[in-house]
Amino acid sequence: MRIGNTIYLDHQATTPVDPNVMKTMLPYFTETFGNPHSSEHALGWTASQAVENAQIEVATLICAEPDEIIFTSGATESNNLALLGLARNSQKLYRNRLIVGGIEHKCLIELGRILSSYYHYEVEFVPVDKGGVVQLDQLEALLDENVLLISIMAVNNEIGTIQPLNEIGVLAKKYGAYFHCDAAQAPCAVDIDVIAMNIDLLSLSGHKIYGPKGIGSLYVKREIQREIEPIIYGGGQQNNLRSGTVPVPLCVGLGTACSILNQPMKYTERTRLAQLRDKFVSDIIALGRDISLNGPSLQTRHSGNANICFNGYSAQDILQALQPFVAASSGSACSSGITEPSYVLRAIGLTLEDAASSIRFSLGRFTTVDDVDSAVRIIKNVLSRL
Repeated sequence: MRIGNTIYLDHQATTPVDPNVMKTMLPYFTETFGNPHSSEHALGWTASQAVENAQIEVATLICAEPDEIIFTSGATESNNLALLGLARNSQKLYRNRLIVGGIEHKCLIELGRILSSYYHYEVEFVPVDKGGVVQLDQLEALLDENVLLISIMAVNNEIGTIQPLNEIGVLAKKYGAYFHCDAAQAPCAVDIDVIAMNIDLLSLSGHKIYGPKGIGSLYVKREIQREIEPIIYGGGQQNNLRSGTVPVPLCVGLGTACSILNQPMKYTERTRLAQLRDKFVSDIIALGRDISLNGPSLQTRHSGNANICFNGYSAQDILQALQPFVAASSGSACSSGITEPSYVLRAIGLTLEDAASSIRFSLGRFTTVDDVDSAVRIIKNVLSRL
């Protein structure tokens, strides 16, 4: 897709709001604007029903129940509520260890530090292979009856690695540990079934799935909701887990984004996107320079992800030279604007130099063949100049 003169290839940073999502949201800003917690008049009832419908759509996407969906401001808050909420109020006081994936989102890495420093949990990171996949034998070697929680993201936001959630869920259940999954990047790439996968807590984000920014959700398995301590206190909304007035238009937007992904056409879109991504990677590598793909094979990663190493170049130099014609990134957009070699790429074995030469291109729902062809031509010209 193009925004003015810019070809947008940074969908794993954020996606545009789907027009159908925007259409369903608009009335809740201007017409049906009631407070969903106002229980004494029709406008409040209508708003409350809209929120409940959105819960149903989100729950359907991950095979959960509507009352297990808690709306938040996004996946970062959801991750915080999951880990801090559980660790601060755990009824299993003898379980003082947490296992976190080695290439998790920045907020999970930071949460590990907080839980270790302030709550005295022992936090350990499970290593990954060169494709970014968690090593199940090494994960099991870390597990015992003292582990409270395993937190592994479903799909990596930088290299597109899809984790073996079924197998991780089996291990968590075997050792009696809770299983949290940051699934912000997952819905556009894989199907999630929290029951089949033994997932107890799961985080989602609206703006990663063509919904609005500022909204996300946390699935909390009904049986453990009383074990979660809120991190936002107030009127006790949302099962006393997340107080505050629920933003109806944003909830509706998230629900609609999920309903689109609940349709069978999602499989056709994943196939289309993977074919387009494969063409992009092939054309870039064919430029004849020392260019390679980072992370897992094209067949086993997020269908829109291409993390590419331009050996001998500076990723920052390339990205600057591409402006304003191609939008891509050197890694996660969630590190306060910090530009430094990706810890994810370092974790899968890249040298500091190769990590600093790597760019994440992420294609999306509205990317076209013409976008890909034009982007490759622009990148070729930039490499020639640099």
